[in-house]
Amino acid sequence: MGRLSAAGPWRNWARTASATPQRVAHPADQDELVETVRSGMEAGLQVRAVGAGHSFTPVAASEGVHLHLDRLNAFERVVPQPDGTTHVTVGAGIRLGALNAQLAAHGLGMRNLGDIDKQSIAGAISTGTHGTGARLGGLATQVVGARIVTAKGEVLETCPETNPEHFELARLGLGTVGVLSAVTLEVVPAFKLEAVEEPWHLDRVLERLDGPDGLVEGNDHFEFYWFPHTRRALTKRNNRVPDDVERPLHRVRGWVDDELLSNGVFAVTNTLATLAPHTTARINGLASRALSSRRFVAPAPEVFVSPRRVRFREMEYAVPRDQLVPVLSEIDRWLEASGEHVPFPVEVRFAAADDVWLSTAHGRETAYIAVHQYIRRPFEAYFRAVEKIVAAVDGRPHWGKIHWLQAERLGELYPRFADAQRVRQQADPDGVFSSPYLARLFGA
Repeated sequence: MGRLSAAGPWRNWARTASATPQRVAHPADQDELVETVRSGMEAGLQVRAVGAGHSFTPVAASEGVHLHLDRLNAFERVVPQPDGTTHVTVGAGIRLGALNAQLAAHGLGMRNLGDIDKQSIAGAISTGTHGTGARLGGLATQVVGARIVTAKGEVLETCPETNPEHFELARLGLGTVGVLSAVTLEVVPAFKLEAVEEPWHLDRVLERLDGPDGLVEGNDHFEFYWFPHTRRALTKRNNRVPDDVERPLHRVRGWVDDELLSNGVFAVTNTLATLAPHTTARINGLASRALSSRRFVAPAPEVFVSPRRVRFREMEYAVPRDQLVPVLSEIDRWLEASGEHVPFPVEVRFAAADDVWLSTAHGRETAYIAVHQYIRRPFEAYFRAVEKIVAAVDGRPHWGKIHWLQAERLGELYPRFADAQRVRQQADPDGVFSSPYLARLFGA
């Protein structure tokens, strides 16, 4: 097994859990989007926008109208700012990979990204997609404006100064106040990252996490992957370097690590663990020892993003950063006591506190714990056990990944949850943008 990532396939659990829509629409522009929303509303149908289908939940499911926004993918406007940043407005349906390419053509880039680029920008921000970095927030923190089509079929511009409460749920709100038509992002000059990937003993990782020179604070972006049933981990440290630094990844080495080991061999090891679960600990031990170190420099999107084709299910919880080590210890204890076999690594990432109403990092420095299970293996016992463990430290679930929480508990976890419920009700009193799943999350 080579370079690891939490990036799951976009053909996932959400597709199997989604309802069959009565209508499917692919609006080519904003006018068609407005007309589709109005016609759905007049017909008494609920309207949901679907992005790339990357979420592991039925968040986009609807028995009414399914809106596919892929054709709303224009690179609309580039406006330099006095502070050196740039405001870029793009169609809500643009995929992150295309967005990264367009930004690079303008000498620009996003401050931080997750590790796949298949999502639409609308879906990524609406569900709280994030990368890693102790001084950086998720993608929604890079949004400075959003254009939505409301439940009345009207176009509404939002930003921190104009319709600010709608803006909060437009940039991260699961499509509860309207359908995103366009998003304005604050981006920065393009930059390079030096990637250092090394296998470490898990105890060494946990001992070196904190402090001004620790792994988390001492790197622009840090994450690690722990192999269950072992004390081994793969660490990833990515840091900015000057543009003239050259250290390219050897093409053959990159193919071996990213394509052969991380996809081909990884699929085989998961299949073996499924056929013979008792071999899982041995397979994980061998896989973790097979990992080699590598170091290279590349444009930031090439470092952030990795190809992933092994299918799995995923749950991710955000916990207070100072609770990470005890939570991981509890997960480890449960795995060994339960006899559960998990061939997929546990991914750990970090984020700064932010003020986005429904951000999983709202008001606290955060560590993300993502647990995975191979698509052909049972997952519920493992995920429910982890959910119970993180509940003790007020863990918050990723909005696009499997969890079982409902409105009452979510209201206890998010200080601005009642505000989100109020604005949702005011913006959409007839539930045009609702669904049974959203009613579970936010209340009827």
